[in-house]
Amino acid sequence: MVLKSTSASDNSVYQVSGTNVSRSLPDWIAKKRKRSLKHDLEFQNRVELVQDFEFSEASNKIKCTPDGQYAMATGTYKPQIHLYDFANLSLKFERHTDAENVDFLILSDDWTKSVHLQNDRSIQFQNKGGLHYTTRIPKFGRSLAYNKANCDLYVGASGDELYRLNLEQGRFLNPLKLDTEGVNHVSVNETNGLLAVGVEDNVVEFWDSRARSRVAKLILENSFDTSPFQVTATSFRSDGLNFACGTSTGYSYLYDLRTSQPTIVKDQGYGFEIKKIIWLENTGAEGGSNNILTCDKRIAKIWNKNDGKAYASMEPSVDINDIEHIPGTGMFFTANEGIAMNTYYIPNLGPAPQWCSFLDSITEELEEKPSDSVYSNYRFITRDDVKKLGLAHLVGSKVLRAYMHGFFINNELYDKVALIANPNSYKDEREREIRRRIEKERESRIRTSGAVKKPQVKFNKDLADKLSQKRGDKDTENVLTDDRFKEMFEDEDFQVDEQDYDYKQLNPVKSAKETDEGAAKRIRALTAAEESDEERIALREGRGQYSDSEEEDDDKDDDGDDDSESDRKPNSNEMSEQEKKALAKKIAAAQRRERERATEAQFMNQMSVGMVSSDAQGEAFDTKVQEMRQKESQRDQNTAGVRRNHQGEAEFSYVPTKRPSSNKNNKKNIRTGSDEDTPQRDSGRSRARSQGRRAGKNAFRGM
Repeated sequence: MVLKSTSASDNSVYQVSGTNVSRSLPDWIAKKRKRSLKHDLEFQNRVELVQDFEFSEASNKIKCTPDGQYAMATGTYKPQIHLYDFANLSLKFERHTDAENVDFLILSDDWTKSVHLQNDRSIQFQNKGGLHYTTRIPKFGRSLAYNKANCDLYVGASGDELYRLNLEQGRFLNPLKLDTEGVNHVSVNETNGLLAVGVEDNVVEFWDSRARSRVAKLILENSFDTSPFQVTATSFRSDGLNFACGTSTGYSYLYDLRTSQPTIVKDQGYGFEIKKIIWLENTGAEGGSNNILTCDKRIAKIWNKNDGKAYASMEPSVDINDIEHIPGTGMFFTANEGIAMNTYYIPNLGPAPQWCSFLDSITEELEEKPSDSVYSNYRFITRDDVKKLGLAHLVGSKVLRAYMHGFFINNELYDKVALIANPNSYKDEREREIRRRIEKERESRIRTSGAVKKPQVKFNKDLADKLSQKRGDKDTENVLTDDRFKEMFEDEDFQVDEQDYDYKQLNPVKSAKETDEGAAKRIRALTAAEESDEERIALREGRGQYSDSEEEDDDKDDDGDDDSESDRKPNSNEMSEQEKKALAKKIAAAQRRERERATEAQFMNQMSVGMVSSDAQGEAFDTKVQEMRQKESQRDQNTAGVRRNHQGEAEFSYVPTKRPSSNKNNKKNIRTGSDEDTPQRDSGRSRARSQGRRAGKNAFRGM
């Protein structure tokens, strides 16, 4: 035995009985094949909670009695009424009627008194013995509602009147005249007797059952859907203040009767009319009183009335006609277009009913593993995507599963539709498939043990070390191979400059762990000689790669034949375009660094002062000491000199000497530069600066 379960959220929904597929064979063929069912594993492993919980063709309505001991359902074909006894978990009786049932109500605490609205404009009253009384109404009826306070039975029909039948007096009263024709649903507030009538327009009329007058008129507005719609379902909460209604376009409105603005508007997603709204109160679950159920023909959703958050959903494979909740429990019955009526159980919403308390212990044991997910292998698309793909006509079908502001569609179907909608994408898809197959073949090649290496870190090695210390080697390797981050460790443009001003502002102080322990674990940096050796090797390898291709061309004979070994065995030096680009980039970076070093060395040689020439590098040390002492003695003998301190200030000192008497010989010697009778340090001016100058602007005049 296996229970089917779905888990669209954290709450599991178990399908206790029913089938996911409606029976496609006629009933008379199925009866002949009953003997072969003993070999059907699915039939043997079924869970039959209530025996004969089905109809010959389909079921229309289902309701539980107020005492919770019986369930009454109507269906076709032939039109009939079934009553199920929960104490015996079986069918109690079935009755056939002349016309198909539209709606019915249970008037007593048990099943003995009920009223049925038929599609031939008749109203039948059923009791313990069978049919009690039949009456007719002028228009075709659509909905029933009963007010226990005054024993009035309200019948909504296709006209503009709401019929009133008083069961205490046994006669029709004056109908309530409406402003709009066509009553879709009628509901009564059990707390204050307020009557809500949903009509074919987007209007809900509220009537006071005591004064028999209209109290208010609520007009629904929807900014999300501008198309005309009708009110198809209404429901009051037991507190007398909250009201909910559903429309024909699949929207549910929640109101506080003290305001005309809705507290929340919920989209069912499929665009079908809302068939029923149930306030889930006293379910026994924590926070369960805040949940509400809305149902259309495709799905029944349970969500929070305050924020609209989804709680659970029930989605059979056949159309839903009606749904009923057993009060105080987590069990639901659905009347649908299939032969079998479905039973759903949600443990998180409430316990199992007392008559099937064993269900709590077998649900987890019989749950299929792994549980089926509602949206597995599906892709989410928005409403705009649906229009672009041309799938608007499939909205509401089983192909598109409504969810939030879009739909879920099967991945395989989406790929096919996308190719049809965009024929040019076939070429791109073909290229991607070829690329995937090539990559798959490359992985299957035989490689040496040293061929598979860890990703190399060319730049930002300190950052990679920090990542490995914090996250581990495995996570660091994932980061190094990730397409989003790998260029940070392969491209020099992403090198982190720790001497940059912005970096120092962001990292003003290094951690003690990095300064103390990290210094011992840091890899020793290469010296300038080692870096130059690596660059020469890289340049040599790069030239070797290209020279190999040139040598291969030289190996060919005059006849055009290639006698080299490269034809007899695969060429191991053959490189892909990506590897060539990487090698060319590496060679360009090495050449750029060599040029920078040469420029820097040339600049330092030009700026160096007092450095020892290359010719004096081979002299002995004592010779250099003697030369240095001689220079110092000459500097001491020279009284005039310029000295600079550590602040860059210059200090000039000299001893003035008196010039000898001026005579022609001395002047001549001074002018001619002869050393005869001339002092050794006499290098001053022969005349004043202002001698021979004019006060005018023309400085060259008189020269």
